[in-house]
Amino acid sequence: MPRRRPGALRAERGTYEGRRPPAWTRPLPPVDRLPPAAAAAAHWARPGRADEIADLLSRYRNFLRRPGGTLLLSPSPCPGCPGCARDDIAVVRDALADLQRTLPPVARTALGCLLRDLDAQFLRRTLPDPDPPAGRWADRQGRPRAWWHRRLHEDT
Repeated sequence: MPRRRPGALRAERGTYEGRRPPAWTRPLPPVDRLPPAAAAAAHWARPGRADEIADLLSRYRNFLRRPGGTLLLSPSPCPGCPGCARDDIAVVRDALADLQRTLPPVARTALGCLLRDLDAQFLRRTLPDPDPPAGRWADRQGRPRAWWHRRLHEDT
């Protein structure tokens, strides 16, 4: 019968002579409604990114929880500032899309399922912009922007 490693036995008993247990024995914190396997993959693939994913998802959900029927997107007061730029929900959605591309397959799929449901709500509660300004169709490099930039904003 194979022998169990001493570290695994000590981890089960919690006896580490006053030291912190090794990182692999500590449970990883959950990420906003991601399954445990996907949350673990997000934590291990890119340390610190799981907290960012949770923050961005909570911003997206808070926007969708606003009262009223139709929601209007509000542009950021100072788009150059990284903290203030995330006041614009389109920037938050861009960041989620960028993070999704960098995750391992398990976490990418789980985050995609979450985003699919949130995007359906977003589409239902926002209106398409019939006459968007020229800057809203393409980014600074001339690439076409995603569909969530083409929704009706407060300034129009």
